[in-house]
Amino acid sequence: MLGYVLIAPSVILLVGLLGWPLVEAVILSFYKVNPMTLQSSFVGFDNYAAATADEAFWNALINNFIWLGGSLVLQISAGVGGALLLNRTFPGRSLARALILFPYLLPVVVTALVWQWMFDPLHGIVNEVFLRFGLQPHDWLGSMPEAMISVITVGSWRVFPFVVIAVLARLQSIPPQLYEAAAVDGASAFARFWDITVPELGRVLFVIVLLRAIWDFREFDLIFLMTGGGPVAGTTTLPILVYREAFSLFRTGHALAIAVIMLAIMAAFIAVYFAATRRARSAGEA
Repeated sequence: MLGYVLIAPSVILLVGLLGWPLVEAVILSFYKVNPMTLQSSFVGFDNYAAATADEAFWNALINNFIWLGGSLVLQISAGVGGALLLNRTFPGRSLARALILFPYLLPVVVTALVWQWMFDPLHGIVNEVFLRFGLQPHDWLGSMPEAMISVITVGSWRVFPFVVIAVLARLQSIPPQLYEAAAVDGASAFARFWDITVPELGRVLFVIVLLRAIWDFREFDLIFLMTGGGPVAGTTTLPILVYREAFSLFRTGHALAIAVIMLAIMAAFIAVYFAATRRARSAGEA
């Protein structure tokens, strides 16, 4: 009983701060709330029907998966490449491992502000580089698909150090005898990478992809700070749509219905993650 008594304050705090507001949000998603009087009336599944019948919802959902897919591809590619490089021995490796964390440590507001300056169509360094190489400059945050490409690039740059750290930790735990034996057998560098490194990284990459999918699916602040969901609705994802519905159009029930749908999608990701970790734990114990 002592263990339950000691953990009880933390459980009560989590339920109070997370559990009850979540339950309240689900309940209110079945109500229509008057923004002036805050009076609510039960409407059942009308909010969900209206949300799924709205073209803006499906556009935001598609944008969400475009953002998620693009971000995952860039994060994993850059993260694995950076980890493979930092796993090699070269002068200044310790400094490079420390500096690789820099994007991950920057506040989101600072990241968005700096990249907005860099993407400025008139004075930004990105267009300056394009002009130097004889390429056409772009309005990176004011036109499509440039705006989506820009936020995906910045979002991936900000969080790819997480992938680097996780993959590098796994690379350092691979027994070097495997590579030595493969080299003795005449395996090329690519063959050693494909037959040893890739299988060894498979499990950790699977977990990384699931975690990043859960976190990136609900990304709001970076996209909102850089484009506000624009141009028009080109980068409007579900979290931004929820914000607009709740705080611009004051359709609280409609916004909460979309949020609950988001919760259901994220719950599917979380269920896969827990199933994968449970399977990995069972395999380790076996």
